[in-house]
Amino acid sequence: MKHHEKLGQVGRKSFSLLARLGRYELAMLLCVAVLSGGIWGFVALAEEVIEGDTHSIDESLLLALRNPADLSDPIGPGWVEEMGRDFTALGGVGVLVLITLGALGYLLLARHYRAALFASIAVPGGILLSTVMKLGFDRPRPDLVPHEAMVYTASFPSGHSMMSAVTYLTLAALLIRVQPALRLKAYLLILAILLTLLVGISRVYLGVHWPTDVLAGWTAGASWAALCWIVMQWLQRRGQLEPEESSSGTE
Repeated sequence: MKHHEKLGQVGRKSFSLLARLGRYELAMLLCVAVLSGGIWGFVALAEEVIEGDTHSIDESLLLALRNPADLSDPIGPGWVEEMGRDFTALGGVGVLVLITLGALGYLLLARHYRAALFASIAVPGGILLSTVMKLGFDRPRPDLVPHEAMVYTASFPSGHSMMSAVTYLTLAALLIRVQPALRLKAYLLILAILLTLLVGISRVYLGVHWPTDVLAGWTAGASWAALCWIVMQWLQRRGQLEPEESSSGTE
């Protein structure tokens, strides 16, 4: 009984502490958690992949998305396969460059010049990191099924998954700073997460990546985006980045 009372007291104290924290502090705690958890998750996945411990589950999940009678055919109707190709293109370098340029143009028009400069460094930096990380893991692509898209690089981590997480999440973090309305902030964040998930899922569905490749790309990309947000807050406090637009509720 005393044990349950102590747990209840701890829970109430924790809730009270969170209630006293402001929006900035909560966001900072969340980003630190994403950064540390993402790094830990990536390292753990990399160790498991190197040791070959994930092969059986990777194989099972990949085959579960294919037609048993014809492994060249993903499950589902033809239009689903076509959508998979469209979604995977959203993580390609060409599309990500265009989206980044569009976001830079918006930031410049909004007169957030330093934020635009930050984006022009942060996004290419994350994409470059993805390329370098692939060089350290010479994991071959899945050979169980015919690939539904052209592939040229190593498998781990998924470049499309990591680059989409880096680009969409980092740009969302920057654009959120320009939007005063909470509704628009939430929309941008949810949209960025959704696009990142769709790109990663499509890579597995098309048979060009193992599931753990995609998971590693997500963790690494999310960690980079969280790090960028933390750096943005640090720069803002030093007066080297435009202040975030104040929240105006749901309007």
